[in-house]
Amino acid sequence: MMKQLFLPLAAALALAGCDASTTADNSTAQAPLADARIGGPFTLIDKDGKTVRWSDFDGRYRIVYFGYTYCPDVCPFDMQKLMQGFALFAKQHPDLADQVQPMFISIDPERDTPEVVGEFTGAFSDRLLGLTGTPEQVDAAAKAFSVYYAKGDVSPGGGYLMDHSRGTYLMGRKGEPIALVPVDAGPEAVAAELARWIH
Repeated sequence: MMKQLFLPLAAALALAGCDASTTADNSTAQAPLADARIGGPFTLIDKDGKTVRWSDFDGRYRIVYFGYTYCPDVCPFDMQKLMQGFALFAKQHPDLADQVQPMFISIDPERDTPEVVGEFTGAFSDRLLGLTGTPEQVDAAAKAFSVYYAKGDVSPGGGYLMDHSRGTYLMGRKGEPIALVPVDAGPEAVAAELARWIH
């Protein structure tokens, strides 16, 4: 079964988001994940085998999701809702959308080659950046974002599932955590949350 929340801390932070709507302004200092220890430097690889670093996105907002391309249900569902919501946001705020980089980071580097990740993300949007890397690179990125993941039992045919925490992070221009994007609530909720914090 997929883990729906990451850590007790993350659960508390998610609940804190319910109160954020009552704040007077939408500055990131008032954000649900303000001051949380989430995010940090990583070095990964894109669909073309090019090295990508977290610092490459300095000055831009980032939407970060960890999953894997062989995921039978949750990851494709989340990516569909996320990118549908991002498309709504981009239609309403095209200039702001250009300052945002959505990214999907694989936690299954054994199977998720750059080419496989590129095909997966391309099915949802050409704006969605797919990233993978060596097991060590992926593990470092996951730890920076407090993401849990583990390989499940291998079937006789060699297949397996990955157990992993589920969440979509909105990060600020300096790489600071802002909020969890509510993909479960649908595209409209995603667009509204992005509009709330991206300025």
